[in-house]
Amino acid sequence: MTFDLRALRFQFAARDPISFPPGGPANSLRGALGHALRKLACVPACPGSQGRPTGDCELRAACLYARIFEPAAVASGPSGLAHWPRPFVLRVSHLAGCAVTPGDSFWLGVNLFELSSPVLQHLERAFAEIGCAGFGPERRRADLMRVECAPVSIPLRQGAAECSRLRVEFRTPTELKSGQAVACEPEFGVLFARARDRVSTLRGLYGSGPLELDFRALGERAAAVKMARSELQRVESQRRSSRTGQVHSLGGFTGWAEYEGALSEFLPLLEAARWTGVGRQCVWGKGEIELRAT
Repeated sequence: MTFDLRALRFQFAARDPISFPPGGPANSLRGALGHALRKLACVPACPGSQGRPTGDCELRAACLYARIFEPAAVASGPSGLAHWPRPFVLRVSHLAGCAVTPGDSFWLGVNLFELSSPVLQHLERAFAEIGCAGFGPERRRADLMRVECAPVSIPLRQGAAECSRLRVEFRTPTELKSGQAVACEPEFGVLFARARDRVSTLRGLYGSGPLELDFRALGERAAAVKMARSELQRVESQRRSSRTGQVHSLGGFTGWAEYEGALSEFLPLLEAARWTGVGRQCVWGKGEIELRAT
């Protein structure tokens, strides 16, 4: 039992000076990627070509824009899941606050969970289009030089090594839902539940199928793991949707937390979550975690 993905690096060479904001380029890339995919995939009559949601489009079942950027339950899927998670996450936090001069190279990372060739080819064309149109509000241009694609396969069975202490680093702002509210702290039971659910959903929709695990029993054992200490900071940020005008929070906590207990059985799913992100809006780079067993 594995979780499979492709780790992509889109390598660019800057034509113009480019300054990436301190929060990273994920927020501006969100709109640029959607626009580029619509331009490549949507016919003039499609609502997507006019910047509107594609839910009523008769062609959405075969549309690569909808498949990548607005996935929905056009076929059988997990019960009650009308809106599917997007089949990728951005990995661009390394560019936060960076300044690139003409001729310099930089890369944008994407972890892709939909493994079919058309999706990869469409993303490559979309990022090339973004580079030609320019990054950010000043439209600073860059040339897509090459795409590196590394297959990743993560075993989801427990290994032989025992682990009783684990540090989780929250590299980008993270928000974890607990019930109907956002958790104030990353208690292990909440963190693991969100990681388990996300990995299982992505695998079920885009990979080999949902995880055949006893979710309830796993959750009960995860709740017994204690958070020994933590050092967390709240980051406040927001964005305004150009389409709806609504303001959305991009904030969350960063820092680290250390956990104590019988942790070994949880490590494989947490390792998969290192690639998927965990929590709200992780497709845009939130909820990026690192693990260190101690």
